[in-house]
Amino acid sequence: MGPHVAGLRARGIDARAVDLPKGKAERAVPVFATLLAAGSGIAVGGHSFGGRVASLAVADACDGGRPPLALVLLSYPLHAPGRPDDWDARTVHWPRITCPVILLTGSSDPFATPALLERALAERLPSAELVTYPKLGHGLARVLDDVLDRVAAFAHAAAASTAAREETTDGALASGLGLPVT
Repeated sequence: MGPHVAGLRARGIDARAVDLPKGKAERAVPVFATLLAAGSGIAVGGHSFGGRVASLAVADACDGGRPPLALVLLSYPLHAPGRPDDWDARTVHWPRITCPVILLTGSSDPFATPALLERALAERLPSAELVTYPKLGHGLARVLDDVLDRVAAFAHAAAASTAAREETTDGALASGLGLPVT
């Protein structure tokens, strides 16, 4: 994730990578839950497994009335390759997510067929922004500059929107913008 972190920092995002335990996504949720509990003003996200873990933690944070600024999902693993029926279990928590979401994926990703991903988003996360890169699989390295430009713009816009909303409600400006990526 080094190039992601360096690229986001170059775009004005205080990004850092986190280590997640291997195994079931639910086992790794506490890593993101700790970051989210530490304060407001951060966006979280990750690539593949890291994105799934981040989305689970964000759903819990939203339930608790502490949504992050935004959620960034890179190559979300909607299902295991060749097992599209798994999508339901991997998205059942999506309707609980109330913060802005951007999902970037390749059109040939074996972990998320385009039609099924569009259906899952329409049914469970309709306000999410979807960016699909033609002829790319599960990795986005060939278009990393565009990915990072879009993520930075999205995170900055989410921070500005939150700051404006908070200034309107209580006269305080939101502070800081961090995006842990895995």
